[in-house]
Amino acid sequence: MANKYRAKKTVLNGITYDSQLEARRAGELALLQMAGIICHLERQVKMQLTVNGVNVCKMVVDHAYFENGTKVLEEVKSKPTKTPVYRLKKKLLLALHPGIDFREYP
Repeated sequence: MANKYRAKKTVLNGITYDSQLEARRAGELALLQMAGIICHLERQVKMQLTVNGVNVCKMVVDHAYFENGTKVLEEVKSKPTKTPVYRLKKKLLLALHPGIDFREYP
């Protein structure tokens, strides 16, 4: 089945990514980790978004890592993939975890 955003699944180092852009960014982050600029690189990190003890939803973040002691969550997003649901989950994530550095790539 074709992807609705025309993204092409891409394999890099034996790992399948949802798009060429996500695979390229994963390669860049791997190099940054090898250089010691970032550490504890993870991919497809599940974040439970819970309000007042109720699990509202979960958000799967493309990459998570630490940079200068700060946890960074990173999403690889093109303009068409910034859907209203994504934007709402992003706002909820930022409200529930104010100390996290959230970045969108590119």
